[in-house]
Amino acid sequence: MAETTPSNKNEKVGSVVSSKMAKTIVVEVIRRVPHPLYKRIISKRRKFYAHDEQGEAKVGDVVRIIECRPLSKLKRWQLKEVLRKAVERHWYSAHAGKTAVEKEALVQVRSQETRS
Repeated sequence: MAETTPSNKNEKVGSVVSSKMAKTIVVEVIRRVPHPLYKRIISKRRKFYAHDEQGEAKVGDVVRIIECRPLSKLKRWQLKEVLRKAVERHWYSAHAGKTAVEKEALVQVRSQETRS
């Protein structure tokens, strides 16, 4: 029996901000670190290009990426797993069969709800 050794590759967890490219996703990783002088906790963001062979990750998904060999000019990471799928956010998708006048009325009602 062969024992598997733990890999020394970096892993990061972040959310997908773009999946428009073929087999590539852009993952934003947010770190919370203390400011070097003022010691206040601040958020630092960094975007990583990752290889997604099956195209399973969509915008808003929380994913784990792992370090790999350079695949292109910017891609040095690949998708390991999708931790949490994003929910559908389009409120107008339920009203796809409506006419333009009905959609405009829905937009006006929605804007009044957000004001109050």
